Amino acid sequence: MVERPPAGTIPDLPGSYQFRDAEGRIIYVGKAKSLRQRLSNYFADPRSLHVRTAQMVAAAETVEWITVRNEVEALMLEYNLIKTHRPRFNVRLVDDKSYPYLALTLGDEWPRAMVMRGKRKKPNRYFGPFAHAYAIRETLDLLLRTFPIRTCTDGKFKRYAAGGRPCLLFHIEKCSAPCVGEVSRDDYDAMLSDLSRFLEGDTQPVLDNLRGRMNDAATALEFEAAARLRDRLASVEKAIERQQMVAPTNENFDVVGLAEDELEAAAQVFHVRHGRVVGRNGFILDKALDLDTSETMAEVIEQLYADDPVVGLPSLVVVPAEPADVDIFTRWLSERRETSVEIRVPRRGDKRELLETVNRNATDTFTRHRLKRGSDHNSRAKALHQLQEALDLPEAPLRIECFDMSHLQGTDYVGSMVVLEDGLPKKSEYRRFKVRTVGGRYAGDSDDFAAMEEVVTRRLKAYVADRELPLAQRGKFQYPPQLLLVDGGKGQLAAAVRALESVGLDSEIPVAALAKRFEEVFVPDSEQPMEVPRGSDALFMLQRIRDESHRFAIGYHRTLREKRSTASVLDDVVGLGPTRKKRLLAEAGGIAKLRAAEPGELRAFSWLPDAVADGVWEALHGIPVARGPAGAG
Repeated sequence: MVERPPAGTIPDLPGSYQFRDAEGRIIYVGKAKSLRQRLSNYFADPRSLHVRTAQMVAAAETVEWITVRNEVEALMLEYNLIKTHRPRFNVRLVDDKSYPYLALTLGDEWPRAMVMRGKRKKPNRYFGPFAHAYAIRETLDLLLRTFPIRTCTDGKFKRYAAGGRPCLLFHIEKCSAPCVGEVSRDDYDAMLSDLSRFLEGDTQPVLDNLRGRMNDAATALEFEAAARLRDRLASVEKAIERQQMVAPTNENFDVVGLAEDELEAAAQVFHVRHGRVVGRNGFILDKALDLDTSETMAEVIEQLYADDPVVGLPSLVVVPAEPADVDIFTRWLSERRETSVEIRVPRRGDKRELLETVNRNATDTFTRHRLKRGSDHNSRAKALHQLQEALDLPEAPLRIECFDMSHLQGTDYVGSMVVLEDGLPKKSEYRRFKVRTVGGRYAGDSDDFAAMEEVVTRRLKAYVADRELPLAQRGKFQYPPQLLLVDGGKGQLAAAVRALESVGLDSEIPVAALAKRFEEVFVPDSEQPMEVPRGSDALFMLQRIRDESHRFAIGYHRTLREKRSTASVLDDVVGLGPTRKKRLLAEAGGIAKLRAAEPGELRAFSWLPDAVADGVWEALHGIPVARGPAGAG
């Protein structure tokens, strides 16, 4: 348990504080207007603390702090530390849902419109996020008649440009065909600009322009042009109908809805621009500590606006409850926007009705999340408890690492390490090993055991080396497993035990082996397998991580094997790079047909220099090309 710092050593200043465990890892980050007042709350009688706060204080070994000039800087420092260290007791995003955006790829010579998910990339322009990708595609399909920018892939664009003929989308008036020069640069840029304004919610200028052009065409008796403009106007009006009108057209604000219980919270956000809902967002927060509604609201605001939203910062944020330290958040958002920002709880009127709608969305999302996660969480907790009892472990194995080996007749020996944390795969912690000391034409049991011992030893040595370093310098193996599992029987188990003993960790890290034949679990110093009931959650969890490690090892082995099999004598031909080699093999029909070709046939490829063609033939046949008077083969 963390000891209270000597009286008077904690400054009465704003800043961020960090609790660290015995390994030096940051387990909680907080912020405070006064570090002295805030930290004193943690050193009260543990019985007066909330159970999760008491657990955090009990797990901590030390506390340290960083002072800053004001509360806004403390807020940003807290966010950056949480983002860097991901402390286990801080609020975490627990859902992995990636909302789709409509993106304009402004980095391309001729930007395209497309649906994108995941991390946003510069200099693309994004609109949304939207609830469903099909909603973006339907809206975009309507807009392309008015703003016919390209939507094709780069490969298709280049193919039609080379052919000199546009694709079908040009003929149905859904693309302006920049690939074949059917539109000027200025006109294309103007379409992009108009589409961007429309998607931002500024729709009236587009409607006025189309309506005016339609009337002008009709007055000039250009009825076909007027009909086309009428159809475009109808498409735009239909697209506008999809953007719900919720406020006067000059209003820009965000509405944040919240649903929560003691452990988690669901947030939903509607982005209103020019009076229309132009995007929505949502996420689930895991409350590692006890938070009231105002504290939860503060975490939501921090998560929502720490990175610039696609639709920009609004002048008003409508919330169901004021966040804790609302003045700090107001100052922070105002500094970010460079104009005044208000955080308001509406009491009546249209904004109150819209907030109730967003709150209902949050409640529905939270209900679905709890129904989905409730059974998963219960079964994982049950499985970990069963494992602790069945294997007589000192604590529930919240981190399990499983090792497996793969090879083909003793070649390309590889190992894999996969990780379960809290019963869930943590793929960012997966590791692959290329075995260095084992590998012959044929593998026997001794080779399998030696390979397992090498891989486990390398992982454990890395952990031992890491824990001797300052925390900031530690690498990818800094966390020890609470259960080390190997795929195999007693031989693989003995290899893992030798690895643990060689680095002096045999008394710290429990180890077990899962044999495939009868799904038996073996532990050291026991001739008989442990009793892990068939069909139990514990055995299912072990099988799942074992199968995952096997899949990961096989995948790595296949990658190495394919890489080795595709390496050829062509790799050393001067002037034959990867692109030329790939094209040569494709056009020749494979290595066998390439080997049967005559030098003259190789020189017939117009894009392949004669010297390179001769070099290919010489590499395949091991003899120089027989050149005649004209240099022919």
